[in-house]
Amino acid sequence: MSISTSRRGFVRLAGAALAGTAAVGVAGAARAADATAIGHRRISRVRIRTAAGTFGAVAAGPRHGRPVLLLHGFPEFGIEWERQLIGLAAAGYRAVAPDQRGYSPGVRPVGVGRYRLDHAVTDVAAIADSLGWRRFDLVGHDWGAAVGWIAAARYAHRVRSFTAVSVPHLGAFAEALRGDPVQREASKYMDRFRQPSPIPEDMILASGPPPLPGVPPEKCAEYFRRLSEPGALTAALNWYRANDFEGYPEPVTVPTLFVASTLDPFVAPSGVHATHRWVTGPYRLVNLDGIGHHIPEEVPETMTTLLLTHLAGAGSAR
Repeated sequence: MSISTSRRGFVRLAGAALAGTAAVGVAGAARAADATAIGHRRISRVRIRTAAGTFGAVAAGPRHGRPVLLLHGFPEFGIEWERQLIGLAAAGYRAVAPDQRGYSPGVRPVGVGRYRLDHAVTDVAAIADSLGWRRFDLVGHDWGAAVGWIAAARYAHRVRSFTAVSVPHLGAFAEALRGDPVQREASKYMDRFRQPSPIPEDMILASGPPPLPGVPPEKCAEYFRRLSEPGALTAALNWYRANDFEGYPEPVTVPTLFVASTLDPFVAPSGVHATHRWVTGPYRLVNLDGIGHHIPEEVPETMTTLLLTHLAGAGSAR
């Protein structure tokens, strides 16, 4: 799981050496993420100290507002969520988007095994503890969604609601990888990313930042710059090397919104439509028509509206 053309661009470089359902038409929605928002007074950089190390993060909203934790994917960082941070803050939420394990220099352990999803799931609880959050809403895109599905199941006593973006429940995703040729073809790029270091790293770093559909070039350049820091790209690729998505069948019981898209080149429809079988709590699937993989940045207003609506419903239900 990773990027649309962002991932497509990375795949190209690596390949060179490397259950209610709603259909929503948003092809005409605004697609430009405001790359200058990180400098806006409403968003601040924070540091979150845990036993695993110190996570960098961006945050917005009143400190005593209802807490929301947002997890990014590859090749993004917490700033992937900047438009949603601003929208959540305006609605009175306290929103925090950490740079996940390996992306934060202060939590960049050596060794592939340290990037198993179980470690990233433990990070979710540790971050919430450090922030003083007993209960919180959880949001994740791409790898962040993979982490979120597991965390929402394991920490149901703490997670008020879950919003997954792009990536199905890992039970459905693993099933699709085993049995759906379309998903296997869509996931071939993972084999290239899983090659031993430094084969994919060298090819990616030598080629410069690839474009990500719907993401401003300056934002792509920032992601690439930060992944070019010592050890960062290896850590990010270790998420692929460490995980095959098997062994996470836990059902999710909390109110869940799954935002998928019809033009995602990395996720087949089979896993999207099977996800409801792994959710036993209130569940809604929204499948965005004509949109690719980078939903939070490609259609930020749509994503923010869906998220706020879901949070409002979950708040009244629980």
